[in-house]
Amino acid sequence: MASVDLTVMGAGAWGLAVAVACARRGAHVRVIDPHGPAAGASGGIVGALAPHVPEQWNEKKAFQLEALLMAEDYWADIARLSGADPGYARTGRLQPLADAAAVARAEERARGADDLWQGRAEWRVIAAPGGDWTPASPSGRLVHDTLTARLHPRHATLALARALEVLGGEITREGLPEGPVIWATGVAGLDEMSALAGKAAGTGVKGQAALLRPRGFDASDAPQIFADGLHAVPHADGTVGIGSTSERDYDDGAATDAQLDALVARARGLCPALAEAEVVERWAGVRPRTRSRAPMLGPHPFRENAFIANGGFKIGFGLAPLVGEVLADLVLEGTDRIPEGFRPEASL
Repeated sequence: MASVDLTVMGAGAWGLAVAVACARRGAHVRVIDPHGPAAGASGGIVGALAPHVPEQWNEKKAFQLEALLMAEDYWADIARLSGADPGYARTGRLQPLADAAAVARAEERARGADDLWQGRAEWRVIAAPGGDWTPASPSGRLVHDTLTARLHPRHATLALARALEVLGGEITREGLPEGPVIWATGVAGLDEMSALAGKAAGTGVKGQAALLRPRGFDASDAPQIFADGLHAVPHADGTVGIGSTSERDYDDGAATDAQLDALVARARGLCPALAEAEVVERWAGVRPRTRSRAPMLGPHPFRENAFIANGGFKIGFGLAPLVGEVLADLVLEGTDRIPEGFRPEASL
């Protein structure tokens, strides 16, 4: 193999986003992953790029907003480079409101979005419009936001891998690290960090999800639905990603079971279009969640000339474009834009 300027360990969404950002700046990047791209949590099927509520503003929400606002141009460029469709579209989201108190909270959040979202997206309370894609709402009102977007996680990860190769990067299943090393190894990386620190830095949380295909209804351009903790994310091919469970205790991180059956049953009750939807794929994977629940980004506290990009958990794809840029800034240019709460020490 040719010599490289830096190495990324891990071919998930964050490892590849960092690799692409560095390759764009002229670095020769090697990504090493024994399982290949999209083999772990980044090979999922749901893909909700959804913002936190616009209130109690903090550095995590500000970072996420910046990432979500850059996503449309970012994924369009990845599609152009790779010739592959990551499945991105900013289609918005609907959320039912249970009662008058929930409506009042949502209206207050709408005012927060007006102040915080820079006029580039809206959070509004609307009357439920009816129709096959309207979720049941006891109040007759819904939140409709225009910041939420979708992509297909597995397709997006493979598009990142192809874009990296087009930029001259390498992806290999084995090899020795050269140059600065970015550790983006998900749950395995959190386990290693915990062992090195002698305390829990984070853990894996299993998620089960399914792809449904509505019968007689094309949901490909429909907004997402988020109700009672359940995401329904329409994809461009007409399928709808449903997810997910959050399981701290599990025996097999890749197995699906009765918990997914219950999730599918709940999804079929979300709106008329899903009532008789067929299941076309069942999926399970383990996502990395740090102890602080914030991303873990920055210099590795236990390794020389090494860095960490971990802890994406449920918002990994939404943050990926900006994670790549801030790690490239740090590793290649020495510019540190990482929020204090995201540093590895915050989870130690």
